[in-house]
Amino acid sequence: MNNWRRYSIKAAAFLLVACFLPTFVAAQDGAEILLGSELARVVPPGFYFQGLSAPTQTRNSAAARWGKSRHVIAGLIDTSGYSSDVRAKYEGFLITDSDITISGESLKTGAYGFGFSKDGKLNIMNLAGDQILSVSTTKDSKLQRPRPLMMSQDGARVRLYSGRDYALIDAK
Repeated sequence: MNNWRRYSIKAAAFLLVACFLPTFVAAQDGAEILLGSELARVVPPGFYFQGLSAPTQTRNSAAARWGKSRHVIAGLIDTSGYSSDVRAKYEGFLITDSDITISGESLKTGAYGFGFSKDGKLNIMNLAGDQILSVSTTKDSKLQRPRPLMMSQDGARVRLYSGRDYALIDAK
């Protein structure tokens, strides 16, 4: 009887792990778009770029989380204090607390400026304004209500949109 009890406990434990393991793995791997108070907690009120600090447009901010503590945060900023040449290439900030890929290209942990160009590119710049990455974007003609900036899930990845143009972000 004692062996039967031990076997039953082991079988029950195995079934419990087997049933919940896919949920645990999906939560670790998949992205979650942050909304409401979770979004407000991670978006900074302002951002420094090329010697100036500008306020964040909170309504045009987005963030995603992979697992419990890996975040990518993006937001448009008020560029009125910047020169016209900087405003032409710089729209907002991108902050990542872990290495990511953007449309297949590697980007290290850090804080960056970004801009979507009219020729279908997402350009990433360091805080000094030097371009460090440029990737092609995809146009989503099926998007019903494009916004100036938003994120949406695409499987385990995230789409970072500017209007109908987007780039894919994935955790490494």
